[in-house]
Amino acid sequence: MLGFDDPVSEVDEKSTERMSFRTKPRIKEAIQRAAALSGVDDSVFTMNAAYKSAIETITAHEHTMLRPIDHGAFFAALDQAPAPTDKLRAAFGRHKKTIDSR
Repeated sequence: MLGFDDPVSEVDEKSTERMSFRTKPRIKEAIQRAAALSGVDDSVFTMNAAYKSAIETITAHEHTMLRPIDHGAFFAALDQAPAPTDKLRAAFGRHKKTIDSR
């Protein structure tokens, strides 16, 4: 049996929120089996799996990794931005008229 990693228990907050969902019998059976093999109940197993997936998804969307070959091209494009087009100028004009900047 592999050791069970429980990052949910490391979150120092009281559990006050509820989540509920329906699933297919085969999925429920697989989760319950995996939870039993891990030595935890299915709620703990499911919460940890969902939490790990959530953190991975957030991280993937917040961080962009460029390959070395793309790194130079990306920053060169930022350094050599094209001149604004008429459409861009018009968009900034509409923005200035409709948005109250403070």
